[in-house]
Amino acid sequence: MTAGTDGVLMPAGFFGHGNPMNALEVNRYTSSWRAFGAAVPRPRVILVISAHWYINATAVTAMPRPRTIHDFYGFPRALFEVQYPAPGLPELAAEISDVVHPTWVGADLDSWGIDHGTWSVLVHAFPDASIPVVQLSINASKPLDYHLQLGAKLAPLRERGVLIVASGNVVHNLRGMDWTRADEGYDWARRFDEDAKTRMLTDPTELATLDAHRDFANAVPTPDHFIPALYLAGLAGAMNAPDTDVLVGGYAYGSLSMTAYTLGLVCPEGASHAGSPRPPDGPPPDGSNI
Repeated sequence: MTAGTDGVLMPAGFFGHGNPMNALEVNRYTSSWRAFGAAVPRPRVILVISAHWYINATAVTAMPRPRTIHDFYGFPRALFEVQYPAPGLPELAAEISDVVHPTWVGADLDSWGIDHGTWSVLVHAFPDASIPVVQLSINASKPLDYHLQLGAKLAPLRERGVLIVASGNVVHNLRGMDWTRADEGYDWARRFDEDAKTRMLTDPTELATLDAHRDFANAVPTPDHFIPALYLAGLAGAMNAPDTDVLVGGYAYGSLSMTAYTLGLVCPEGASHAGSPRPPDGPPPDGSNI
């Protein structure tokens, strides 16, 4: 049976995407994202849950040619010139609605596209932009368990050639960032990230209980970047035994975790390069939508 046909269980992944400048960088994180893309069977379509499509509804992009969205401020012109011209796959909306029923999923025909939480990773993992890309929104009105359970409901898509990718950061506190700590993590960031790692590797369904963690308020001041990890945890929890692995680990600017995970795939860490990119001149991090 060839890759991408029914019955082949596609891997899945979660990526700590960090600074949008990673789209232009060659570093230990982007090298690992490239290694991931080289290791997976060619998918029929990539379904991405990005921290940056955070709305009060559950929806999927259903346009044939999604636009590249530059949803940030204060970065160099070169970043705004990046295009990721992958096609969409409108018919995937019906497939998703079917597998997650009775959860309602809307079809977005024209309002969104491919945001930087998606393309900053995919430009490295799948640089030719030839594989269709569909995004699933994060419903901001729902509790953590909703996202964990929705991730589990998406599991049958892995047998239909769908590569499910989540993109956020397990630890994401923009107000706490210190540009001088380019590759360091505060003690509370490390504690939270390590406890998340233990859960992801042993009992992924427990990831949603991290809202009771003593460092949750610092690590997750807003849930948008943490929630994508719950989709990978839900997919892993839908299996008889967890099959998760760390793709790459690390910290950025004290208060971001760059940890990335794979499900159903072990691939070598990328080449050893420098870590986090330098900050742009412009608005403070919490005003730049990174």
